[in-house]
Amino acid sequence: MSQSLLLDQLIDALRCLPGVGPKSAQRMAFHLLERDRPGASRLSRALQDAVENIGHCQQCRTLSENEICSICTDQRRDASSLCIVETPVDVLAIDQSTDFRGQYFVLMGHLSPLDGIGPAELGMDLLEQRLKDGQIKEIILATNPTVEGETTAHYISKMAAEYGISATRLAHGIPLGGELEYIDGGTLAHAFSGRQKVII
Repeated sequence: MSQSLLLDQLIDALRCLPGVGPKSAQRMAFHLLERDRPGASRLSRALQDAVENIGHCQQCRTLSENEICSICTDQRRDASSLCIVETPVDVLAIDQSTDFRGQYFVLMGHLSPLDGIGPAELGMDLLEQRLKDGQIKEIILATNPTVEGETTAHYISKMAAEYGISATRLAHGIPLGGELEYIDGGTLAHAFSGRQKVII
């Protein structure tokens, strides 16, 4: 506890951020108050605006201040290819790192019955409507390589098969520049079972 109730409240509020413990929150709070009050004001306004005005795209469920996000309204993107991800940050990662120019669907999680997360919580009804309309020819399953992510991908691939839609899964395995002796057993086994023919 400091001598200021407001300072204690600020430090406690900053701890809601991922990876920020008591010491990090304290450093951030003192930095903002001692060295960058204009930055603190900008942060406060931007955070307030975002919280009040950002919701979810009604088509793909990513974060957006509009009912339909800019990716979904972009006529240059391929509407026949749909990449399915777990979180909005995955959309950003794929768009920045790959040449994928199709559309997205954000699950906002993965299937986890023990946590009460089933198909309804992931918007599977909305996804099924998109699969039904006949425009989508391929779905790319980009859920995380976890047990829950794999289960979710399997569930969606079965749904896609009912509508005759091709489903592909992101490759998982040895990272570029990785050395076999340092790769964990699960990753190595996955890479080995998914090996591909060498094209000469």
